[in-house]
Amino acid sequence: MSDFSLTTLFVVPVGNTLPSSGSTQDLTPGQFGIFRNDYTVANAGNIAAAPYFYIAQGRTNNYLQGSKRSDKIKGCATANCTSNVTDWRKVVGCPTAATQVTDVSGFNVQCGDILTLTLRAHSSYIDTLYFNGFTRSVTVQAPCCACGADPCTTVDVPALIDAFIAKLQAAAPGINGDNISFNTFYQFQRIGNNSSAILRISGKALTAYGQPCDIAAFPYEYDRMYFRTFVYSGPATTADFIVSDSCNIVASSVITQRASYPNGTSTEIQQLEKNFYSYQAGYLKHLYRMNGYNENFESWVTAGTNYDTYYIKFVDIQKTAYSWGDYIPEDSTVIIASPTALSAGIEAVLVAGLGAVTADNSCITTTSTTTTIWPTTTTTSTNIP
Repeated sequence: MSDFSLTTLFVVPVGNTLPSSGSTQDLTPGQFGIFRNDYTVANAGNIAAAPYFYIAQGRTNNYLQGSKRSDKIKGCATANCTSNVTDWRKVVGCPTAATQVTDVSGFNVQCGDILTLTLRAHSSYIDTLYFNGFTRSVTVQAPCCACGADPCTTVDVPALIDAFIAKLQAAAPGINGDNISFNTFYQFQRIGNNSSAILRISGKALTAYGQPCDIAAFPYEYDRMYFRTFVYSGPATTADFIVSDSCNIVASSVITQRASYPNGTSTEIQQLEKNFYSYQAGYLKHLYRMNGYNENFESWVTAGTNYDTYYIKFVDIQKTAYSWGDYIPEDSTVIIASPTALSAGIEAVLVAGLGAVTADNSCITTTSTTTTIWPTTTTTSTNIP
């Protein structure tokens, strides 16, 4: 099996109705359907008995080409059967990505100590602008203790966290207008009012960039922002934290929620339409930079729609064709991008033909919690990892 797979993408239009009669040539422009080996309509009741089936979609421009159609797919939903499918899975559309959340706690600090907090953020765009990530530090002095018999009294942790937040939320220096402050990428809050108080650092959602008229400019990019957190004694250091002295670390930083990638967004599926366009175009396979020259290109994506994606990878059903030859056999992949509202009907037919699907990427849920946020108390929705 080679690393390359012949891929056909089917984007199910919003409002699509699976055909109940007719054949592939009867599909209206954009209409998506599933058909048996004899080109009759497949449904949940008859697909398992078919020797194989096709995925098909009608075209607007059918000059010199028929409907858009996959190769033969042979499922195995029953016992004692063989299948040419090697991978069958579903990715649930989650258009809102989770952002990273890090809790800093367990401060081991004495009164008057000099402390530094350093954040290092990474993403595709951030790493383009900053070598080894966007790294900035703030330095504060731990609050002084009241005079008493024991000069080593534990510091006031809430006051220390508030001092850090005040520095972290400060605007960037005005000397250079291009300077970026922490507020561009993070938000900060204090949880609790005692020695067990937590400094919670949450990443912000990345800025979304629009698509210009140039089809090749600013393609969709799979990106997320994640960061590392260090709290140590002394002034800010230029040493790499991978080799830093762990004895200087004065608080623990725990990632309670990892950043995720959005998936199933309309912009992502639009990019897939461009990536896989030429594999099923009968002619005019090239995509020119300006949209007006791409007369054969069709897009069935509706902006703002959330899509579930189904992946079916399979080998050629006619294995005798590969009995001999100086070539590398290639498999095929079908990607079905379905609006979430239409997924149940399509999935029911496919599961009847292929068996249970391996679901992937359940969306992160939220819960409402009451927390103390510097300097007020409020109720917020916190993502659960």
